[in-house]
Amino acid sequence: MPDVMISRAALSVPSFPVKHERLHFNFLNSTTNIKVVVTTMNRPEDSQQPLAAEKQDEQPAKVVPPSYRSLYLILYNFVSAILWSVVLGRILLIAGLHGYGSVHAGVGEFTRWTQTLAALEIVHAAIGLVRAPLMTTVMQVASRFLLVWGVVLFFPTTTSQSRAYTSMLLAWSVTEVVRYSYFAINLGYGQVPERLIWVRYNAFFALYPIGISSECWLVWQSRVPGARRWGTPWEWFCWAVLFIYIPGAYILFTHMMAQRRKVMRSSKEKKDS
Repeated sequence: MPDVMISRAALSVPSFPVKHERLHFNFLNSTTNIKVVVTTMNRPEDSQQPLAAEKQDEQPAKVVPPSYRSLYLILYNFVSAILWSVVLGRILLIAGLHGYGSVHAGVGEFTRWTQTLAALEIVHAAIGLVRAPLMTTVMQVASRFLLVWGVVLFFPTTTSQSRAYTSMLLAWSVTEVVRYSYFAINLGYGQVPERLIWVRYNAFFALYPIGISSECWLVWQSRVPGARRWGTPWEWFCWAVLFIYIPGAYILFTHMMAQRRKVMRSSKEKKDS
């Protein structure tokens, strides 16, 4: 009996809570590791990494196939990134070899149909397929359509002789290659390289003013030939478009700034943790 009493007394020493606390921590840590492996097995770089031998029989990893929505959006963004990469490559090649005056003849038609594909983004926002503001998306797509299906299509001579057309397409293509690549990678892997995040949310400081100023200049240049072709109403229309561009450009730019602050703050918090 005394021996029994002594062993029970030993159990009451302060070391027991410490051991219990350590065991509890190790158990949580082990559980966390199991969860991490299970939730990341659907990534290509992790799909060939098996669970530890002692865990395979207990809890095999389950690969959750992507939804049809995710597959469609990955395909859409991937194809769009490829198309705009072709536009960018052709602009650089043609402008370097033949000058900016040949850019419209070499890439104008291809750019028009590549930009037309972006009409699907209005549908995506309207039906809730993506979390994008509908009005902001409509403004972005409509302004591009005005240029490719209006100004550039009806006044090719004026457009082809302007450096603004080349600078506009350069700003568009670089922006879209980065944007669509960002979305495709994020949807496919669940994370994006930090360098691509930085480019996505900082390059617009230079690209956006170049694109907007080039678009405005082309609309301004179309006033005279448009007035000769359709009369004074076209000139009024151009003035109205330029007037709308001022608040529209501010809305789109502040929208990008808000997105940038949100993403940069989240990225910084992940680094600190």
